[in-house]
Amino acid sequence: MSSATTTSQRTSAPSAAERPRTRLGNRLTLGRSVPMWPALLLLIGFMLGPILYSIYLAFTDNAIRGEGASETSFVGLDNFIDAFTDGGFWNSVALTIVFTVVSAVIGQNILGMILALLMERANRVITFLVTSIVIGCWILPEVVAGYLLYTFFADEGSLNTILGAIGLPPQDLLFSAPIIAVAFANIWRGTAFSMLVYSAALSSVPSDVYESAAIDGAGPLRRFWSVTVPILRPAIATNLMLITLQTLSVFGLIFIMTGGGPAQASQTLPLYMYEQAFSYGQLGYGTAVALLLLLIGAVASLLYLRLLPEEEKR
Repeated sequence: MSSATTTSQRTSAPSAAERPRTRLGNRLTLGRSVPMWPALLLLIGFMLGPILYSIYLAFTDNAIRGEGASETSFVGLDNFIDAFTDGGFWNSVALTIVFTVVSAVIGQNILGMILALLMERANRVITFLVTSIVIGCWILPEVVAGYLLYTFFADEGSLNTILGAIGLPPQDLLFSAPIIAVAFANIWRGTAFSMLVYSAALSSVPSDVYESAAIDGAGPLRRFWSVTVPILRPAIATNLMLITLQTLSVFGLIFIMTGGGPAQASQTLPLYMYEQAFSYGQLGYGTAVALLLLLIGAVASLLYLRLLPEEEKR
């Protein structure tokens, strides 16, 4: 018994000749990593540094002017407590959820899927024209898109011109339903991303799968629900996660079109954070709201990851 144990220990332990080779290999590996050190230091300085400083600011009363500007003090969870007890914060949370669900989860996601399915069967000319128009809206700078959609919804804009031409009364959605107007603007601008994601995913689906389903008597809707959706499940979850995170951070589009008004009727969390941090000068409180927005995005990402098949999570 003891001889067998001794033999296994001798077999598992490295020999004297192997130990120097191991040390040499470790030195070579360390030497090869030296060129990466500057990039690592830059990442730490420009990414990790601001994140840690933002976390620090969220627990202080740091301000642009006033008492917090002259002497910054640690206030603990006071900023977060103030947010949870502020009606304006909860109004912004509700509007952010409405804006995200309407414009991203429903609008961009469904319209992108529809366009991808239609482009799969359309001829090259129509595919080129539609793709060019949709991508053209996407690549426009947010500021330009905001001004274009503002002029579209304005009193004497294109929308009321079209409504007047067909005999309908004019509408002022920027005043009566501003969150719907900015949601439409975000759909108009961001649908291209979902269309490209779903077009790439549909191109990888084998055609014989659809042929087998058609032979079994499945109609178009049945094939879409029972064949296309399960196959595209990873793409759907990934797309939903990405467009949700992008929509949660939309600022310029809403700021240009409505400024968060009227009467905070379109003030989502990014605009509320901007108002608190820069209009009122409360940098600590504004940073705390930014961290809460980050937390909302993290929770949404975890929910979408649950939609992925088990093999995609590994």
